[in-house]
Amino acid sequence: EGINVDGLNAIQQAFSDEGATQCGFCTPGFIVSLAGFCISNDEPVYENAIHAMNGNICRCTGYKSIERAAAVVNNLMQKRKMDNPLLFAVDNKMIPAYFLSVKERLQALKDDRIKNAVVSCPQKKFLGGGTDLYVQQHETMVEEDIHFLFDHHSLNGTQQNENECWMGASVTAADIARSPIFKNYFPELQKYMKLISSTQIRNMATIAGNICNASPIGDFTIFFLALDAQLLLSNGTNSRRLPLRQFYKGYKIIDKDAEEHVEKIIFQTPAAGSFFNFEKVSKRTHLDIASVNTAIYLHMNADTIAEAGLSAGGVGPIPAYLKESSEFLKGNKITEHTIADLLPIVQSEISPISDARGSAEYKRLLLQQLVKAHFMPLITKGE
Repeated sequence: EGINVDGLNAIQQAFSDEGATQCGFCTPGFIVSLAGFCISNDEPVYENAIHAMNGNICRCTGYKSIERAAAVVNNLMQKRKMDNPLLFAVDNKMIPAYFLSVKERLQALKDDRIKNAVVSCPQKKFLGGGTDLYVQQHETMVEEDIHFLFDHHSLNGTQQNENECWMGASVTAADIARSPIFKNYFPELQKYMKLISSTQIRNMATIAGNICNASPIGDFTIFFLALDAQLLLSNGTNSRRLPLRQFYKGYKIIDKDAEEHVEKIIFQTPAAGSFFNFEKVSKRTHLDIASVNTAIYLHMNADTIAEAGLSAGGVGPIPAYLKESSEFLKGNKITEHTIADLLPIVQSEISPISDARGSAEYKRLLLQQLVKAHFMPLITKGE
């Protein structure tokens, strides 16, 4: 209803014309997602229109009628000038005119309590995007006294300080996907991002929230464990720097006092000639929680591994940095023999359990195959 105009708007009309409405449960999500695409700065190409809807799942018949509707909407946008996509969308009945004042109205809602949230308040709880906590604890969260760290003005932004990258606690997965720093150092970044959640969740989910939630399968937790990231923790008065690899003490137990919040996440930018890779397998290829995920960072000295970081999720009670496996790789060359000797060490460091995402035996086999997958590009390149 929030994007209604007199009669059907252009997106709704396209869905009606192409028979894409189906049962109706998923339809609002598709239409609102396409409306977001129409007012974004994304290039108006069909692939981007489809990508904008990636967080919505339809089980009625198939996606072809929805894809045709998206193509119609994208065709309508070909005359758009990128200097003012919002005005174009209003003029072409994609969204109602009140959208032109939404930004100012939202800014007017901000108050000092939210703007200055990061202070020492032991009775309050710190919250990032809340994309998991509001699902898992929906009945209690509404009663909590919360400091919101999402989109906090002092915790936004990613910057490079010499050979270190510093991210504020409010940085989201979507921020990382757009970051020139990350694009520069992680050439396969967009491939990894497609495995992590959906557009809607990536827009809200903060990296600090992913880390502090302490899920054994947190995707970005595994990502940054391999990179030996550091956390800058603050209680509003004092700060301390702690390696992420020392942060997890047990299942959902972290080395953080109640009055502390994550201020920054810091990691050394990958050195020239280094290699990073992230792998994930879940019951669905996309839009799903990992059965097992893993990341690897290799700093190479010619054809020899000088430093290594191997991490894995879904194979124990905490996000796992595989210390012995990482130590074994140092000083070795990347050969099939090295990989064969590595796998038993990996198996000795994990303790998966059987659950809804797979049996313990399956997870052991899965991690073994994903570790092999890490090295495939390097073995192929060597040949």
